[in-house]
Amino acid sequence: MAKGLQGFSWTMLLLFCAIQELGAWAMHTAVEGPGLGQPGDPALLAGGRVKRGWVWNQFFVVEEYTGTEPLYVGKIHSDSDEGDGSIKYTISGEGAGTIFLIDEITGDIHATERLDREQKTFYTLRAQARDRQTDQLLEPESEFIIKVQDINDSEPRFLEGPYIGSVAELSPIGTSVMQVMASDADDPTYGSSARVVYSVLEGEQHFTVDSKTGVIRTAVADLDRETQDRYEVVIRATDMAGQLGGLSGSTTVTIVVTDVNDNPPRFPQKMYQFSIVETAPVGTAIGRVKAEDSDVGENTDMTYQVKDEEGVEMFKVTTDSNTQEAVITVQKPLDYESKKVHTVVVEALNKFVDPRFVDLGTFRDQTIVRVSVLDVDEPPEFRPPSNLMEVQEDAHVGSVVGVVTALDPDTANHPVRYAIDRSTDAERIFDIDANTGAIVTGKVLDRETAGWHNITVLAMEADNHSQVSRASLRIRILDVNDNPPELATPYEAAVCEDAKPGQLIQTISVVDRDEPQSGHHFYFTLAPEATNNHHFSLLDIKDNTAAVHTQRMGFNRQEQDVYLLPILVVDSGPPALSSTGTLTIRVCGCDSNGAIQSCNSTAYVVSATLSPGALIALLVCILILIVLVLLILTLKRHHKSHLTSEDDEDMRDNVIKYNDEGGGEQDTEAYDMSALRSLYDFSEIKGGDGGGGPGEGGPSGNLASELHVLPQWVQSPDLDFSVFRDYICKKVEQADEDLSVPPYDSFQTYAFEGSDSPVPSLSSINTWSSGSEQDFSYLGGWGPRFRQLAALYAGRRGEEDSEES
Repeated sequence: MAKGLQGFSWTMLLLFCAIQELGAWAMHTAVEGPGLGQPGDPALLAGGRVKRGWVWNQFFVVEEYTGTEPLYVGKIHSDSDEGDGSIKYTISGEGAGTIFLIDEITGDIHATERLDREQKTFYTLRAQARDRQTDQLLEPESEFIIKVQDINDSEPRFLEGPYIGSVAELSPIGTSVMQVMASDADDPTYGSSARVVYSVLEGEQHFTVDSKTGVIRTAVADLDRETQDRYEVVIRATDMAGQLGGLSGSTTVTIVVTDVNDNPPRFPQKMYQFSIVETAPVGTAIGRVKAEDSDVGENTDMTYQVKDEEGVEMFKVTTDSNTQEAVITVQKPLDYESKKVHTVVVEALNKFVDPRFVDLGTFRDQTIVRVSVLDVDEPPEFRPPSNLMEVQEDAHVGSVVGVVTALDPDTANHPVRYAIDRSTDAERIFDIDANTGAIVTGKVLDRETAGWHNITVLAMEADNHSQVSRASLRIRILDVNDNPPELATPYEAAVCEDAKPGQLIQTISVVDRDEPQSGHHFYFTLAPEATNNHHFSLLDIKDNTAAVHTQRMGFNRQEQDVYLLPILVVDSGPPALSSTGTLTIRVCGCDSNGAIQSCNSTAYVVSATLSPGALIALLVCILILIVLVLLILTLKRHHKSHLTSEDDEDMRDNVIKYNDEGGGEQDTEAYDMSALRSLYDFSEIKGGDGGGGPGEGGPSGNLASELHVLPQWVQSPDLDFSVFRDYICKKVEQADEDLSVPPYDSFQTYAFEGSDSPVPSLSSINTWSSGSEQDFSYLGGWGPRFRQLAALYAGRRGEEDSEES
């Protein structure tokens, strides 16, 4: 009975829902199948109108049906069904045969399982009508939907929980904290099953919630984080718009009260005491103090400072960023004898102040720190702390450089002893008096070797050598003029053979190891041994340099290719010191543009004075050259004697053509004069044996009286030329006997004569005058090219005079 009433109630509810939502309406569907329109098809009527079609109601099924009997869903029917059972109805699709069953004869559809709209809201199926006998489709397959009707069977749920929100302390009433939202799985388009409203179950004294939006707001303005820093608020969500019978769900919201800087810093004590020894170095930490702050985070960041003038001078306060403590350190050296106790006022203030809460009071606090200085045994102190001394480099050993002074700062005032740290003065250049601190020289000083000396002086108590003080002392060696100036480099210059007078050859500069305070001033002049020099001149430019110029025109490398010019350099003193340097000047061949082409290396000294070392070196070189010359001459003589011993030698093979010009009269190295002199006797004929002396009045005599004539060289009657005569005759016989050899002898006639020379003839042909009657002194005026010729004849003249005497 009860079950029948329950099924009846579900049926009435279904009917009520259908009337409310859609009403009772019929749906006629005619679908053309593939077989429609075939010729002879009885389903076609005149005009092509389809006679048959589906007829059914809209299908709904209530969710969560709990009856024991299958729940009637609806009926499908074809308008061709005459009720004789010849048509068989079938369905296919979602849930066909399992959830939904159909009566093949009547077309009634029933639901056999409990449905849940929250899981699936509708089912799509397809209906077929077939001939029971032939199983042919009488109607085209048609699709229909069974909709699951919603009931309020799902409560609201907070899907995003748990919720955590925050609000700043002291926030005004109505400040939004956060928003919560609940979700209802029921159909929001049907009734009020999904309409949710919010309310506060717990925590309504401090917070409220908007019933529609779920926004949580503050209900009071005095939330204090220091009193309570978090609240647990329970929010409830109810569907059916909060009506009686609605379902509900709840969640817990944690609200954290955040901090604001509403509390000033406060020192727990009004006075702190610390102690420190007087020898503590600058930067030593004395102690730490900290101001308390009830706030958290950056609102507790502190800044500390010293407020009194005395404390600012002696001490420094910094903030430890990790602990927010004030670190008090020594800023100046402490002295127990000067002051035993220091009082420091330290102030703490918040680094970040919120202007909204300045009316709550000042956000700073002060405390007093007393620092007691402890006495210790201190080492002596140097007074005054000057670290520079000066001394002349010519100071005698034992001269006082300066005096250092150190005092014991303790009240006992112990006597002080002095010493030098020998690791800084290993050579013991300086000494110090242990009692007075006087520093004296221990060795001879030389500024050019070491211009500065850095030493460390020790001062210690006489009865306690462990109390030692050190002082660095710089000693400057003052310069005295004890080094002569010198040429900057071994200068070498070059001069062209065609150089003109006044031509600049070299600029000379000097160096001096001394460093006078007024600067260097040098003076240049030629050395006394070169005062008679007529080749070069020296000009002092007055800027510590000098210039060397040519003094005459033209130089000859064959005469002299190197000049050594001694230069005297004097400094400004005092005392004035000097030195002599040598400038080497080489005579070189140059082209038309003055570019040097070649230079010889034979040296001729301008100065007549040489140092012993240079003289010895010169003599050794000359000796080596003499040995080499003798060796070469010996080899040549041996070679010549070997050639003359060969009888069959053909002189034609020895004719060689040289297209070079000899060196003139000064070239004494191109041939061997001794070989020539061994064949001839160049003695002069003193008598008139040949006839026609100068006193006979002949033409030759007249010419000799008017011109200076040179000595004649005549054949000595005792010379034997038989060797040459025999050699020539032998060659003539060989040529005469060999008829096939063409004659090699030739006779050339030269009819050209050059222009006259301004110099008288040097030939001795037809000159029978005696050499003793001629004066050759005029050859000295013919210039440097005839200098050697003049020397030869002058020497010959001297020999003749000695023989006559």
